[in-house]
Parts: sequence; structure tokens; C-alpha cells
Amino acid sequence: MKLITFAVPCYNSAAYMSHCIDTLLTGGDEVEIILVDDGSKDDTGAIADRYAEQYPDIVRVIHQPNGGHGEGVNQGMRNATGVYYKVVDSDDWVDTDALKKILDTIRGWVNSNNLVDLLICNYVYEHVEDNTSHTIRYNSVFPEDTVFGWPEVGHWSPSQYLLMHSVFYRTQLVRDCKLELPKHTFYVDNIFVYQPLPWVKTMYYMDLDFYRYFIGRQDQSVNEAVMVKRVDQQLRVTRIMLDCFDVLSIRKTNRKLYRYMCRYLSMMMTISSMFLMISGTEENLKKKDELWDYLKNKNTYLYQKMKYRSLSAVSDLPGKVGRKLGVSGYRLARKIYKFN
Repeated sequence: MKLITFAVPCYNSAAYMSHCIDTLLTGGDEVEIILVDDGSKDDTGAIADRYAEQYPDIVRVIHQPNGGHGEGVNQGMRNATGVYYKVVDSDDWVDTDALKKILDTIRGWVNSNNLVDLLICNYVYEHVEDNTSHTIRYNSVFPEDTVFGWPEVGHWSPSQYLLMHSVFYRTQLVRDCKLELPKHTFYVDNIFVYQPLPWVKTMYYMDLDFYRYFIGRQDQSVNEAVMVKRVDQQLRVTRIMLDCFDVLSIRKTNRKLYRYMCRYLSMMMTISSMFLMISGTEENLKKKDELWDYLKNKNTYLYQKMKYRSLSAVSDLPGKVGRKLGVSGYRLARKIYKFN
């Protein structure tokens, strides 16, 4: 039985994908590694095929026409046979000692027929520009090494969100919630860690620095200049998230989940607004106003909450001075928390 399916979307990843795959292979026969060659133009496909030939019981390869990162994640979900599903980007890697501990834990759940919906571990930003690292851990938010639900979740700090790097979903859960990411769109990892949450009833946190997130390449999707260029894709993802679930419907029954989902939406509104302001064009400033109008027309309560009483308020200050203050605040937060 495969305990974890690791999906590795690969696009022109020949220069670095081997390091990623080699760390995953230390999981042995209890892991499945699905390498999705997303129409690469370099040797990515050939490298993936060599791994599949060398490790036929562990590695599977899917060659597809270019569909973007989201379609790579979708292919992994469609073809996964593991009990849990985890996405690892081809330029990242995992801690091999932590992987062994995670597999021991999941094996125990499988043997006792007592699976949790969501397993959470820490992740580490590996900053290439200054050769430093920064760990995002959740020991102040979640109880450790025990099954818990949303009522037991504690206080989130400004830098703590569940990102794709930190989550292992029970595979059947992501299928049950009909998660499918849009093609040819960056930043879809936000949808991945948001849409399934109402289906998550049980969680388990291990205080392990498992995922190593390589950050700092100039062409990386979270580079500021790249995010400005791709701001329309950020907008698309934000609107999809606003549409995918009515968060007010869970306000009375699951207040902790409601607060977290509102917080995440607020963060998405902030990021979208910030990069529209950073671009400085009249067209994009108009798009920012349209985004807030979209939220207002969709849900007046959430609009009021985010516009005046949350993090998003700083991204919608009026006039040139307000925009300058908002952008300066965002860049200061980025410097402090080193999130891209």
C-alpha cells in the first residue's frame, strides 16, 4: 500500500528536479512519486522517464501538453493511489528524516483504520539571495501529535497560513470536495489550501521542518516583478476563491474555520490590491476598484469586514498618498516576514 502520493509538477525542471526526487525516494516503497512533465522543452521528460525506469514500483510519469502548475496538481490527484496526497514543486525538496517520521505516523493510522483528514508540518523558506532560511511553524496554533478539530485551533500570527508546502490531504477528501485547479494560471496553490477546508473535520500537527521551499530566483512566480506582470492571474484566483464557498454559511457552526477562511480571503484581497497598486497603471487601479466592487456586490458583510476591519484595509487607502503608504507597509511586512 502507498501511504503518500507525492505529485511533482515539472516544467523545464532539468537543472534541479533530481534533488527534489532523490529526497522523496528515501520514503521507499510506501510512497508513490508522480512526475508530471508539463510540456517541457528541455530534458525534464527524459529525466523523469529515467527515474521511472530505475524505480518502477515508486515513480510514475505523466507527459501532458502544457497546462500549467494547476493541471500538474490535477493530474496527480486523478492518478494518486496513496492514502495521502502531497504536492512538492520540482525546485523544492523535503527533509528525509522528517519523512520517515511522517510515514511511521501515517502507517499507524492505516493499521488502526483511523485516518485524519489533514496532516500539517512546518516548512522552511530557503532564501537564495542571502543564503538564509526562515521556518514557518505552527506549534503556537495547533496541539502537537494528537488528533484535533477546529475548536482546538489557537491564535494565528501574521505570518502563519496553511500553504501547499505544509499540508498533506487525505486523498479521498480532495476528490470528495471536487477540487480542480484552473489551467494556465499561477497562484492556484491558494485554491488548493482553501477550497477543501470545510470538508476537513480532523487534523494532526507534527512539529517537523519537513518542506524546504526554495525562493529567490528572478523568474520565480512570487518574485515581485513577476507578480506585477501576472497580476491578472492573481485576480482570477482571488475571484475563484470568493466564489467557491459561502463562508458565512459556516459562521454559526464552525466559528474558528470561518475566521480562518475570512482571514485567508483578506490576505488574497490584500495581495491582489497591492500588486495592482505597485503596477501604477490607471488600468490596474481600475481593476482594484472593480475587485472590491465585486466583493461588495457578492457579500456586503465580508466587504465591510475586510475593507474597514482587517489587514485588507491598508490595501484600499484612498488617493496617491494612501497607495504609497499601503505599498510601503506591504514591503516592510515582506522584509520582516520574508514571505517572498
